[in-house]
Amino acid sequence: MEQVLPPDVVVDEHRGDPVPATLFPEEELAVARAVPSRRTEYAAVRTCARAALTRLGPGPVAVPSAPDRAPIWPPGVVGSMTHCDGFRAAAVAHADAWTGIGIDAEVLEPLPPEVLSLVMSSAEQAAISELDPVICADRIVFSAKESVYKVWSPITNAWLGFEHVEVRIGPGTFTARLLVRGLGTDLLHGRWAVGDGLVVTAVALARP
Repeated sequence: MEQVLPPDVVVDEHRGDPVPATLFPEEELAVARAVPSRRTEYAAVRTCARAALTRLGPGPVAVPSAPDRAPIWPPGVVGSMTHCDGFRAAAVAHADAWTGIGIDAEVLEPLPPEVLSLVMSSAEQAAISELDPVICADRIVFSAKESVYKVWSPITNAWLGFEHVEVRIGPGTFTARLLVRGLGTDLLHGRWAVGDGLVVTAVALARP
């Protein structure tokens, strides 16, 4: 994940099975009725968040959930979390330098056919049709849109559908054009990487 984010964004990640971890009382509320697997993963990714926050400066503080399940970061911090099978990560940065951070990790495999048309326009599908299938470009586009949403949502408090973002992939980079207003810009730039069975993407929106 570090290779797709600026150097002043602090990242902590963990591979393998989630390690059991203790939650703060404020965090417990979000998973009080969750199944054990959901609770374990929730705690594991917050362990990453606490490690990243400790390195950034605020320390190992709680990261509770908002009603929409988005993480609530401590004052002066922007960040993002992600997890998928066998991987979890958190990225945090100082809010005086960055308006928003969005990260996403996915298993490196093509999107199911029934999902493809929900995630990508026909123009986006045509644009990736000649790319190496090994990189699973459709999954990169999906992940990029997830990262964009994680920047968009805390700032606008509004919904952003897959159809509201148009992604174009370059070598290790992508551009995301927003088809709705609200962020103050209609173009975001991000990075992607594949390896070890994963796709990772990230968007870091600098403060003007």
